[in-house]
Amino acid sequence: RARPVTPTVPGALLPGALGVQAGRPLPPLRGVSRLPVPVVAAAPGAGAHRRWRGPGRVLRLAAVGPPLFVGLFVFTSPTSAVVLPRGEGGAAGVATARLHPPVVMLILDELPLVSLLGPDGRVDAARFPHFAELAAGSTWYRNATGVSGWTPYALPAMLSGRYPATGAAPHYSQHPDNLFTAFGGLYDIRAEESITRLCPPSRCESRVMPEQGIGVLVRESGELLARLAAPVDSRVDPQDSYRERTAAEAGVDAAEPVPADPKFRWDRLNANQPARFTSFLAGLKPSATPTLHFLHLLMPHSPWAYLPSGMRYEAPEDFPNEGEGWVELARQRHLAQLGYTDRLIGETLRTLRATGLYDQAVLVVTADHGVSFTKGAQGRGMDAIRAAAGEVAWVPLFVKSPGQRAGRVDDRNWEHVDLLPTVADEAGIRVPWPVDGRSARQAPRDDPGKVFFDRPAQRTPISGGVPAAPPPSSPHPLIGTSVGNPPTAGAARVGDLAAFRDVDPDTGRLPALVWGDLPDSVPDGTPLAVAVNGRVAAVVPVVPRDAGGRRFAALVADDRLFQAGANRLDLLLVGAGGTLTRLALS
Repeated sequence: RARPVTPTVPGALLPGALGVQAGRPLPPLRGVSRLPVPVVAAAPGAGAHRRWRGPGRVLRLAAVGPPLFVGLFVFTSPTSAVVLPRGEGGAAGVATARLHPPVVMLILDELPLVSLLGPDGRVDAARFPHFAELAAGSTWYRNATGVSGWTPYALPAMLSGRYPATGAAPHYSQHPDNLFTAFGGLYDIRAEESITRLCPPSRCESRVMPEQGIGVLVRESGELLARLAAPVDSRVDPQDSYRERTAAEAGVDAAEPVPADPKFRWDRLNANQPARFTSFLAGLKPSATPTLHFLHLLMPHSPWAYLPSGMRYEAPEDFPNEGEGWVELARQRHLAQLGYTDRLIGETLRTLRATGLYDQAVLVVTADHGVSFTKGAQGRGMDAIRAAAGEVAWVPLFVKSPGQRAGRVDDRNWEHVDLLPTVADEAGIRVPWPVDGRSARQAPRDDPGKVFFDRPAQRTPISGGVPAAPPPSSPHPLIGTSVGNPPTAGAARVGDLAAFRDVDPDTGRLPALVWGDLPDSVPDGTPLAVAVNGRVAAVVPVVPRDAGGRRFAALVADDRLFQAGANRLDLLLVGAGGTLTRLALS
């Protein structure tokens, strides 16, 4: 008796469920009053099943559908994100080791290797003690070169392991496979980018993962079924639960506009870099989850505005970058800002040791490219590459493995497309896409040749090994001496002369760049001494008139010459035999 009745029940329930849906558009029917509709729909279905064989055979064939539909629902529909591992925003890396150490990456900008070197080819420990400290505890890849002199091309190559191929914006939509997507499946990512946005928000701004698993799927499906089958109207439209999301709703990655201009974040060039560095330091704390700490810091990149002590100074934006005197001034300002960058490296090492991360972490410090201060070939373009590749392409690169204590030098042919595969190997992650670089854990390249890209997809071969430091310039014998009370003859105009009358070091600013105009009566090439509070701080040559006038400029890099309150500034022409003549200032 039960056998003929049992299949009749689903034969009635199916048209009854359809009746619930059919009754929804009927305005007068609400709540319990809607129940007759499915009953009326169920009765013919049950009778047809009892009387004819056809409906039963149809249901028997249709029985294949439910398990098939459930499989499609779980594994191929948008609901699969609840059950399957998340992988949006680029390919996620695969673990190759049981342990994944913390990774700390500090990418500096516009830093030639030769700026750090002393005459012996080592890091100049007297001038840059913290870079020397870093080299003493890490592996220094001394023959490391960037792949481009422009950050929007150089940084994506470093973080994707691929040479620049297109002029696309340095955005995750254009470079979906990169360091952050490879590490995102296993690492918590704390990234500070300056002019790139390679880390998708789903990796860097949505650290809390949504619930996943079969249990979540069953619970959510049960709630949806209750809304669909209930005769009472739900406050939530059931259709919203299973309709496909739009691109904007699919996630923050898809919702963000895709930039076309490689300079789309150029407005961040003037962002307060020390403040961003402080935020980076604050995040260097041990965590139960493997963490990638990343900072691209626009230091010692121009505009140059910092002394080694960290004091700021103001400078006109229209100074020439070429010509007698101006190139040397640019190099001195670069080195002063590099001195401040050295202090930041020291703060990083101190913080890592204080938090216990130093021994645990993979630490990487490098720069994306250098810059030339060679006369006639300043900058980072093709002229600079042809005339001074050693300044533009060769950059510092230090990699400290977990537990490493002793420093060593590795002169293999490193190109910056090697950075991602090397860091991934150190972190126990396999990069899931083909790369142009090779890990430092592999055998070195046999070919000593290197390539550089002034434009994407246009290879420029460069040759040569580790560059030597330029010969040190001897300081002028007057520097550091007392000026006494020489006679006054002639005059000069000084920009922001009033700043010397009321110096307040507590503001973090000093009038350390002295600049102004000289009369044409002063011969070109005449040495001009700049003295602060009676002591010579710099000696610069008088240079020919340019579009901005008969200008001069000198950097007072030693802020110990300044004092709080009123300060005395002297400009003195240096004659034959070192005789001094003071200029009246206005």
